[in-house]
Amino acid sequence: MGSLNMEKKWVFPLVVSSLICTFLFATSFNMGLVSSIRTINSIFPIFPTHVISNETSQYFAESKVNVPPAPPAAPPLPRFAYLVSGSKGDLDKLWRTLRSLYHPRNYYVVHLDLESPEEERLELASRVEKDPIFLKVGNVFMITKANMVTYRGPTMVANTLHACAILLKRHKDWDWFINLSASDYPLVTQDDLLYAFKDLKRDLNFIEHTSRLGWKEGQRAMPLIVDPGLYQTTKQDIFWVAPRRALPTAFKLFTGSAWMILSRSFVEYCIWGWDNLPRILLMYYTNFVSSPEGYFQTVICNAPEFIQTAANHDMHYISWDFPPKQHPHTLTVNDTAKMIASGAAFARKFKQDDPALDIIDKELLNRKNGSFTPGGWCAGKPRCTKVGNITKLKPGPGAKRLRRLINRLVFSPEFSEHQCI
Repeated sequence: MGSLNMEKKWVFPLVVSSLICTFLFATSFNMGLVSSIRTINSIFPIFPTHVISNETSQYFAESKVNVPPAPPAAPPLPRFAYLVSGSKGDLDKLWRTLRSLYHPRNYYVVHLDLESPEEERLELASRVEKDPIFLKVGNVFMITKANMVTYRGPTMVANTLHACAILLKRHKDWDWFINLSASDYPLVTQDDLLYAFKDLKRDLNFIEHTSRLGWKEGQRAMPLIVDPGLYQTTKQDIFWVAPRRALPTAFKLFTGSAWMILSRSFVEYCIWGWDNLPRILLMYYTNFVSSPEGYFQTVICNAPEFIQTAANHDMHYISWDFPPKQHPHTLTVNDTAKMIASGAAFARKFKQDDPALDIIDKELLNRKNGSFTPGGWCAGKPRCTKVGNITKLKPGPGAKRLRRLINRLVFSPEFSEHQCI
């Protein structure tokens, strides 16, 4: 009888335990273990409360799955870093080009080469230092230790790299580098340019290039030259030395325009040269005829990480002669319609104070009396005598023309087909 009573005492706990185990086993397949624990705990408060609270803790991925991602931040407006260079007699041309290009958001390095009289260089330095806007913003710098620059030798490449190094050392927040001469002139406002570039990938490089050297193979690549500008203080033409050399086999040569818009990442690569290619090619192009038309093209097209960033255009309108010679035609009023139709950002080359520049000022830039080109940043009376909001843009028709050109270059299905061929 005692044994029977003992068995009866264990019957009820056994039945309850069996029911609980069965319920847990069934619900683990249908609702998940955590849901089952919640249900059981509501019936039999036998589980600690911290188990339930951990359901939404950081240890459960489910708590983060349904969190909507933050919307991507709009890219900031770009900044351009310019080199504007000139030679003897270019002081006023350079000053006009600089003021037509100016925007407080950008950075500018100006250079008059060693052939320029000291008086011209001192006058340019004085103008930069005394200009109220330049003084306030502090974004215009002059290379006071002038370099000797000859277009047909490597000194122009050296001067460009010098300016790039200065810009990289002074500022880290610019996106593209643009090299211009005093004979260049903008066909769009800086607001147009900033607007047209604001949505582009910042690694794009606008650099005209081709591996089809043609007549340049025998007249530029194979001769060996020495540029006296590397070691003399007076400008002289290059001279040839013997023997001629064969085309290189370690890298492929490319040629194109000496004027370009380069991304900061590519400029950093050219300056730092972490795989040594830029330095090797710089030594090769030291003895190359017209190296400004080949150095940067050959660097970018022999660096696999940059090939896909090369857009085959220099953003210039240039009227070349045929058969080709060293210099393009000088542009006049008769070329105005073609310049505008090109959609390019810049044109070259112009004589000093040519009437074509007055037409560009009036019809394309809305620039008057030698003032800065107006933009959203302009404040004060007279206009542009004070700096307002430098992020405010007032793009005009030039932005649409330039954007159409960029779309044809960058967003066409043939974009990759024109890269480094």
